[in-house]
Amino acid sequence: MFASTVINYIDRQTLSFLSPYLKIQYHWSNTDYAIIAVLFRIAYSVGQLGFGKWIDKVGTRRGLSLTVVYYSIVSILTSLARGFYSFATFRFLLGAGESPNWPAATKAVSEWFPKHERGLATAFYDSGSSIGGAVGSVLIIWIYRHWGWRPAFVIPGVLGFLWLILWRWIYYPPESHPFVSDEERELIAADKLESETQGVGRARPSWKALFKLPQTWGSIIARAFTDPVWFFVTDWFPIYLVTKGFKLETAAIALSVPFVAADFGNFFGGIMSGYLIKRGWSLGAARKAVVIFGGVGVTMLIPTVFTTKLSLIALLVGIAAFCYAAFSTIANVLPGDLYHSESVASVSGIGGSAAGFLTIIAFLFVGHLSDARQGMAGHSFDPIIIVAGIIPFVGMLLVLLLVRNNKATEQGLVKPI
Repeated sequence: MFASTVINYIDRQTLSFLSPYLKIQYHWSNTDYAIIAVLFRIAYSVGQLGFGKWIDKVGTRRGLSLTVVYYSIVSILTSLARGFYSFATFRFLLGAGESPNWPAATKAVSEWFPKHERGLATAFYDSGSSIGGAVGSVLIIWIYRHWGWRPAFVIPGVLGFLWLILWRWIYYPPESHPFVSDEERELIAADKLESETQGVGRARPSWKALFKLPQTWGSIIARAFTDPVWFFVTDWFPIYLVTKGFKLETAAIALSVPFVAADFGNFFGGIMSGYLIKRGWSLGAARKAVVIFGGVGVTMLIPTVFTTKLSLIALLVGIAAFCYAAFSTIANVLPGDLYHSESVASVSGIGGSAAGFLTIIAFLFVGHLSDARQGMAGHSFDPIIIVAGIIPFVGMLLVLLLVRNNKATEQGLVKPI
């Protein structure tokens, strides 16, 4: 799942890293670029909503195999794009294909890991987004400088087919995996049995029933109030640095800082919550402690509006990315903590879709506002950065309020935390 996420992010970040060059070559405004990015997010958001349920139905192994083949082909075909409309079409198709990755990964973790290990396992696969972004920031620009932008889309697409060989060989459910010992199989089954039998009258909620649960809304908000900020960093940070007066050739290291910092943040969130559980904290308290850390830390984006020093901007964005990633790890593990196996990917997909739709609104806002403020030199993104620093803090407050044990827990609709 880690390798899948790395390749997933290299594919999607290719356009972001090339955007300052493609904007010049094809005469795009920030609004034009925002529309292309939004079309990816529309397909990604709708796809997560539908494919989450599809993954629950067909299974992790088969579902992810088909989707990686699909989006790898789309990535390769993007090299044939010739302008705004063809780029927009290929990005829409790529967004649809990449959308099942997180619901599938969340389901895989819930299938394989006991509760005290789920945070670290989630951190490990989620850190693939950071590694993919960090590797991509160097790899894509290097390919562009040597061979042009078209091979920069082909090479990441080929990686997906190499990954598929490994995935088909190594991934099976625990019950049928040929490499798992009886002792390990019994350990996994025992944890599942304990988790699944807690509460009374377990039921499989419909979508309508899920939306009536505050825990569902807490899971949704955990994604919806954090992911758009991260997507702003991943898709707009190169353009933001250019508006600050920096050249990407000399700022390549700074471009990788948020991704590397987020990688460490993923592991911090997973390890810390697992450590607190082992020290006797309840599952809910351990997860919420990391949520608080993340929500407060992302506000470090705000001071970047007051400086034009590249090193300081990279440091502040890196701190914010570290804290976001810790929060994100918990956001991704919550569906597995709260819901029974049949609903995990569905809830994860709903949260991903909500995050995607808010990202669409945010990107349109970013494109129009930054174009309107172009005459303000290095300050065209200031109000955008301030909002981006505040939103996850608000999300933190709402998660603390909504994710709790209640009557639905007693009825077996959700697991106790």
